[in-house]
Order: sequence, then structure tokens, then C-alpha cells
Amino acid sequence: MLYVFASRRAALVVAAAGFFLLTPLHAHAQWWKRAPVDFEECADAAEKAANKTEKTAALAGCNAKFAGRRKAGGGYSYYDFLQDRTFDIAGPNPTPEEQKKIDESYTAYLANQRRSNEAAQAAAREQQEQQAQKLQQVALRTEVERLPVPVARVPVPVERPKVQQAASPRPKGAPCTKGSFSCEWPRLSESLNDLKKLFSPTPSKPPAKKG
Repeated sequence: MLYVFASRRAALVVAAAGFFLLTPLHAHAQWWKRAPVDFEECADAAEKAANKTEKTAALAGCNAKFAGRRKAGGGYSYYDFLQDRTFDIAGPNPTPEEQKKIDESYTAYLANQRRSNEAAQAAAREQQEQQAQKLQQVALRTEVERLPVPVARVPVPVERPKVQQAASPRPKGAPCTKGSFSCEWPRLSESLNDLKKLFSPTPSKPPAKKG
């Protein structure tokens, strides 16, 4: 009887020990079977991978499965790298309605980008035109500076033929130079007048009428 009791007691101890040993393994297996609910939970599970290769593959799977990230105050946020903008979402992934708003925002973003690009291109063209005009003005100014300066022509005086003027009569009382024409001419003129009187007959006076 004592032997049987001892055998049963030993069996119970072994069974109890087996139970306590199997319980953590079973619970651990159950934890791995439960799917993660968001990216953070998935990333925590990936950190427990056996090696670096499996860890990298597990994190890539988490990124592909969950688009949202937990917020400190609750809820989730979604980062759209195409717009470089973050959107608030309710769950770990955007709902269809939330995805529609994100797409509409991206369409508006593209329109703004297109307008900004067109404005930038117009400003660049205007700046190029202004630079071209400035270069043209500089070139014209340089060409003008290179042109030779016209030399003013000094009029050459035309030498006119000298007209011999008749000797003007000597003023009365002016000193007379002996032998000069102006000094001898008055005497010659008086002599000529005297000769004319000698050879010219004196007209006779008509007889006086008797009263």
C-alpha cells in the first residue's frame, strides 16, 4: 500500500511538473498565432526574429500591411510621401472614404505644382529676355564707342583776286611825298587846264541891243 501510494504521488508530481512546463509554451504559441493589429505591434513581433535577414523581411511585411502609424494622443496618421503631407486616419489603414480624400488632396497638389512650375518658367523666360536686352544694349554701346570720332573740317580761306583801287585824291593839307603820283597829279591837272584854255577859242559876246 505504501508503495502504491508513493507511486501515485510521484506520478502526480511528474504530471504537475509537466503541466507547468507545457503551459508557458502553449501560451507563447497562442501569442504568435494572434495577428498584429497595427504596424507597431507587427514591428515588435519582427524584432524577435531569429536573425537579421528574417527581421528585415518581417519589417518589410509590416510596412506593406499597415500604412498608418500610432499617434501619441490616440488614433493613427498616414504619411503620403508624394505630397510630403500627413493625414489623420481612424485606424491602422485608411478607409475608402479617407483614401478618397487623400487622392483628392493629391490632385489639388499636382495642380498647384503645375501652376508653380508654369509661373517659375515664365519668370525664368522674362529674366532671360531682360538679360538678352541688357547684353544687346552693352554691345550697341561698345560698337558706338569703337566708331571713329569725325574730325571737324576747318574751312580753307579762299584767296580772292586783289582789285586795284584807283588812287584817291590826296586830302587837303595832307603832307605830300615828292615824286609820288598823288603829289604830282594836281599840278599836272592845272597845266592841262591851262593848255585847254589856250587852244580853245573864246566865244564872242553878242552885240548889245539898242534901246
